[in-house]
Amino acid sequence: MLESRRNVMLACALSGLAGYVDGIGYLHLGGLFVSFMSGNSTRLGVSLSEADWRPALEAFGLIVLFVVGAAAGSLIVLSRIAHRQPVILLAEALLLTLAATAHEFGRPNSAIAAIVLAMGLENAVFQLDGGGLGLTYVTGALVKVGQLIAAALTGGAGWAWLPNLLLWAALVAGALLGALAYRWINLAAIWFAAGTALALSILAAQTAKRTD
Repeated sequence: MLESRRNVMLACALSGLAGYVDGIGYLHLGGLFVSFMSGNSTRLGVSLSEADWRPALEAFGLIVLFVVGAAAGSLIVLSRIAHRQPVILLAEALLLTLAATAHEFGRPNSAIAAIVLAMGLENAVFQLDGGGLGLTYVTGALVKVGQLIAAALTGGAGWAWLPNLLLWAALVAGALLGALAYRWINLAAIWFAAGTALALSILAAQTAKRTD
């Protein structure tokens, strides 16, 4: 999945985009996430233990929307349309554009819903035969870093862990930028994410043609 330079660069860009959007969502929702569903699942369990129904319902709703987005992305992958990777990225760009537009019309809840759908969808970009690469969360990437460092120390490839570390660093950098942008212009910061997703869709289409 991360063997080629093209895939590493695209994956890091998308991880950074997910971090950017999640930083915005985290601040707007006061501690809930738009792409990190492990955090929302923990919040759901804790809220249920305290009989705090409103945050439990909010966390559950976000999880459901994320799963719907992931399913939509998988349906694109499983379809017979050409250039599925750029199509997924274009769909993500359109959802983020919808989110930014909803904010402009004073519909923040609709904006958040579209953002969560977009983040679920993004995880299908590298999906293949039921597998794939998680782009909106990096726990698996950090586990891979540890495993591949251990392999390197016992005679394996010396730098095989680096792409996974770059995924983590990209998400952290994206979250930093997202938080700064949110404090500057609130949910209007999603316009930058929409533009980035559109640019990545175009680049993915162009690079796919070169490698066909």
